[in-house]
Amino acid sequence: MDNTTTLVVNNLQTQFATRAGLVKAVDQVSFSVKRGEIMGLVGESGSGKSMTGYSIMGLVDAPGKIVGGEILLQGKNLRDLPAEAMRKIRGNRIAMIFQDPMMTLNPVLRIDTQMMEAVRAHQDVSRMVAREMSREALVRVGIASPDERLQAYPHQFSGGMRQRVAIAIALLNQPDLIICDEPTTALDVTIQGQILYEMQKLCRESGTALIWITHDLSVVAGLADTVSVMYAGRIVESGTVQQVLDHPRHPYTYGLIASAPSRNPRGQPLQQIPGMTPSLLNLPDGCAFRTRCAHATAECQQTPQLREVEQRMLRCFHPLRDSVAEVVS
Repeated sequence: MDNTTTLVVNNLQTQFATRAGLVKAVDQVSFSVKRGEIMGLVGESGSGKSMTGYSIMGLVDAPGKIVGGEILLQGKNLRDLPAEAMRKIRGNRIAMIFQDPMMTLNPVLRIDTQMMEAVRAHQDVSRMVAREMSREALVRVGIASPDERLQAYPHQFSGGMRQRVAIAIALLNQPDLIICDEPTTALDVTIQGQILYEMQKLCRESGTALIWITHDLSVVAGLADTVSVMYAGRIVESGTVQQVLDHPRHPYTYGLIASAPSRNPRGQPLQQIPGMTPSLLNLPDGCAFRTRCAHATAECQQTPQLREVEQRMLRCFHPLRDSVAEVVS
């Protein structure tokens, strides 16, 4: 793998000013993704992982606003770019695959029209070349009879088929970075495995960096090189997949892994993290996880900083010992 870093996110902060108060949806998030690397961004619903992806893409709508931090794509800060320059990069150098394919597809245009437009908006090629590129992209994501499918409309496809078309559109211009927001959730397991294989192959062959946003740890375990775990708008632990999933150090990461049904002894009640995810409008002082954490002390009323612990980044005053963490491995 080439060690050239494609994306660096430094202290990213995205906030929403609401009547009820200020929501810190993304709070001082930092990570980097190298060329050809796949990073899993993991967390429960509402943890801020999808909003992190939208922030990188420049797709945060009012009342949301990026209020701090840097988003460096190959050294260029995307936050400094005017809207027109960002539009040229979006879909070309960076692409996003959404959970709902109809966020990508226009229901009143044929598939070939949409795919060819996506090519010709960023590349000076003929319609014939654009059509052939579109056809090849459909084949790559496992769509049979691509010539026939190109002439169809989105409503003529199943939900899973529409999602594969959306993925094919993201692959068209071979971007430097692809952000995937749980794109295989609606697909059956066989197709999901095929898409994951194709995405891995694409990254290895073309050097495209990939951020895979999900709540499914099993997908990350088989797909990603590195993983960052988010809780209440912040990254609490990040490192290689082997480090984080085999030897979790943060109590929240440990709880996520231990609560997976496959980890549970047969006939025993499922393990679970006590309590509920706090509202981003009413976070506890200090560590946001402390009210649910069995290891919390008075020190946890202070805000822990992301620091390096044993070759991983960790936001915790009381990291788990190896003997405790390995219970789930």
